[in-house]
Amino acid sequence: MRESTAMQNLPPYLFARIEQKIVQAKEAGIDIINLGIGDPDLPTPKHIIDQMAKSIYDSENHQYPSSAGLSSYRKAVADWYLKRFGVTLNPQTEVVSLLGSKEGIAHISFAYLDKDDVCLVPDPGYPVYRIGTLLAGGQPYTMPLKAEHAFLPVLEDIPSDIAKQAKLLFINYPNNPTGAVADMAFFNKVVQFAKEYDILVCHDAPYSEMAFEGVKIPSFLQTEGAKEVGIEFHSLSKTYNMTGWRIGWAAGNPQAIEVLGRFKSNVDSGVFQAIQYAGIEALEGPQDSIAEMCQIYQERRDIAVDGLNRMGWNINAPQATFYLWAPVPRGYTSATFAELILEKAGVIITPGNGYGEYGEGYFRIALTVDKERIKEAFTRIEKVLGKVEI
Repeated sequence: MRESTAMQNLPPYLFARIEQKIVQAKEAGIDIINLGIGDPDLPTPKHIIDQMAKSIYDSENHQYPSSAGLSSYRKAVADWYLKRFGVTLNPQTEVVSLLGSKEGIAHISFAYLDKDDVCLVPDPGYPVYRIGTLLAGGQPYTMPLKAEHAFLPVLEDIPSDIAKQAKLLFINYPNNPTGAVADMAFFNKVVQFAKEYDILVCHDAPYSEMAFEGVKIPSFLQTEGAKEVGIEFHSLSKTYNMTGWRIGWAAGNPQAIEVLGRFKSNVDSGVFQAIQYAGIEALEGPQDSIAEMCQIYQERRDIAVDGLNRMGWNINAPQATFYLWAPVPRGYTSATFAELILEKAGVIITPGNGYGEYGEGYFRIALTVDKERIKEAFTRIEKVLGKVEI
């Protein structure tokens, strides 16, 4: 049996490879500290779990859900946007539920790209932007994210003939893997660019609530004209430590929301309603856990930044996300450095080239283990490396 050409050309998903390495190391008896995968170790808040426990016993929730999502869930999303960002959304036409934002990010390419249509993809970037494009038959065009441009794409560098062929543009701030943030001036540029070339902007924003030292992250939808050209993907995964629950949404341009919802109605049956009620509780219930979570990640971030700089790096603490993005020491590639740290220190880090061509020469650390394990990880790494040259 022969798989499709798209599948033949598709490499194993980055984190599936990392998980395989973890299993192999554990089988070899190595005590692994996993700083590779961005999966929160903190628990889902109790009031959300309690709502789930209550909702799961309601037999009405055992039937097929609406593929667009409960009206009450979409209203909770719209109310959250109004309270958090001052953005007004019509919950019936401008919000659609997702089985986690990853699902919607992959499917939007199928909803919009015909064979060989262009999708503008950030590099380094979340692998699903490119993977979804390729599986849909589209052509990804790389937008380099470089340190000298604060890891923002330079839209002026995109050739006009490429921009005219493009249907989609992915952006992601706060950014995975770099931790960079974007301001309203950048979002304004994006809106004008999208209007000029008739492109749908897809802003991936799951880290908007994970910021430090009082930084307030804006929504792309706050930008004047944003709803005319774009949608924003969001998720409960990072904000409420609900990665395994698989619930999120897309919001914004009503035509794009309808198209995505129509696609989804043909390929899935929506989010289990009990989980949607838990999502409503997350959005409408107490928000104290967010500040507590950010404080924990900030403390972990500071330990990791100090650990790197003690060895010879000179990196600034990121304002948002639970990631650190750092250059590999002189003489290493992303892959050889990650392999060294795994084999000699028993610590998993993610090689930057897993996020694209422009990720080469970097590695990513996820702050998703407790601070004592992070301290232990950097003690081990320092024993292996000593002082480094960058």
